[in-house]
Amino acid sequence: MNQAYENEQQITPFAHRYQRCVMASKRVSWRIEEDVIRGREFDATQKFLPDQLSRVNQWGFLTAEDKRFVSQIQGRTYANIFGLVERFINAKVLELGQHHVLGDQVALEALIRFSDEELKHQALFRRIEVMTGKVMPEGYYFTIDPNDVARAVLTKSTWAVLGLTCHIELFTQQHYRQSIAECEGLSPLYKDVFLFHWKEESQHAILDEIEWREEDRKLSHVQREQAVEDLMELVAAVDGILQQQAKADASYFIAVSRATFTAQQQAAIAEQFLSAYRWQYIVSGIQHTRFTKVLSELITQAQMTKINNALAPLIHSAG
Repeated sequence: MNQAYENEQQITPFAHRYQRCVMASKRVSWRIEEDVIRGREFDATQKFLPDQLSRVNQWGFLTAEDKRFVSQIQGRTYANIFGLVERFINAKVLELGQHHVLGDQVALEALIRFSDEELKHQALFRRIEVMTGKVMPEGYYFTIDPNDVARAVLTKSTWAVLGLTCHIELFTQQHYRQSIAECEGLSPLYKDVFLFHWKEESQHAILDEIEWREEDRKLSHVQREQAVEDLMELVAAVDGILQQQAKADASYFIAVSRATFTAQQQAAIAEQFLSAYRWQYIVSGIQHTRFTKVLSELITQAQMTKINNALAPLIHSAG
């Protein structure tokens, strides 16, 4: 074997895992229109998110029609939230790829494919936003700018950004499992969105973990302590976005619903939207067994306690 090539194979300790991700990426590759959409449209008589994810069954005073509408609002917000987070994820992946340009070419290919798939996912969710908008009443809005969020996120340490990213990629897998659970009236089209998104995010989670562990090896104790602080700040920033959107979505729901709600019920609606969003975008990830395992291997018990204490109010709010 050529010695230069042989040496190249030893560059990355995770070479075999990069290779598996490349192979999986090739195997599950899909196209938006031909594989996911397939000429279909959304149906306003169907739910967009499964009950386990939207948590509408906890909203005791809503009619079946209102519960369906809540799931549709959340489904539209789901598309917008993912369009947002995948913007900063892709920016970080492109940055990480530069580390492999003159090194492990399999790792480089894996990250290039990761980036290409994240761009495709952004396009998919932009498509879903337009399609859901066609069957929903006017008045919905999502005003958070993905580029502004990405700029803010990328000021934090790479360790923290990778931790947040790994958390996101892992909870998409849980969301898929919940989407295939029995749920009467769930949109087959949105179910396929979960399916195809999950197919590629599965290997993204593996790559996130590889890069996170590699980044961790470079840090001093002081740097890791700051990285933990950065991660907590990023989660708090995500929660700020969720609070803003939950308020907007609650107002939209109340304005469009045929029902008349008391002030107490309106407050409960806003709380339920926020509780559902905290579950979907924070708690379902931080309680994922793989995420907790990896995180616990990278930080001290004292740092884990600090994170758990910071997250406790969010977990409690999400029920």
